[in-house]
Amino acid sequence: MDSPTSEPQREVPLVVQQERLKFQEFVLQRTPSGRVSCKVSLAYGEDVHAGSASGTSSPAGDTRLGAEAALQAIESFLNGALKFELIGVKAVRAFDSNVVIVSVRQHGGSGPDKMLGCYLADDDQVRGAAFAVLNATNRTVTAHILNR
Repeated sequence: MDSPTSEPQREVPLVVQQERLKFQEFVLQRTPSGRVSCKVSLAYGEDVHAGSASGTSSPAGDTRLGAEAALQAIESFLNGALKFELIGVKAVRAFDSNVVIVSVRQHGGSGPDKMLGCYLADDDQVRGAAFAVLNATNRTVTAHILNR
């Protein structure tokens, strides 16, 4: 119960810091000459960070390009604070679904040196590889955001 001398409490606006990069856009383009280019855009607040990768088209190569583009977008956001290396990308069939698994190595920074991420990719394995990279690096990137 408030006493007559107590001041009414004012509500303090809660400022919430965005903790994660948000997936914004994935673009895959194929040329008649057999080249593929992938672009991944990630948003943090109003800032958009993009990464791209291109190469010769092949099922395994296309999936790797999606993962590479996502890593470039993440590194663009981190502005050199952390570096990542894509060790491998594998699309597998499990439980009647397609799953993309990525292995990523972190250079510099705290946390695990090697990370794994996966994504259920029945519709698009190349796009799924980009999401698998985000899943693999999510905790490390979030820790970096919170420690800024």
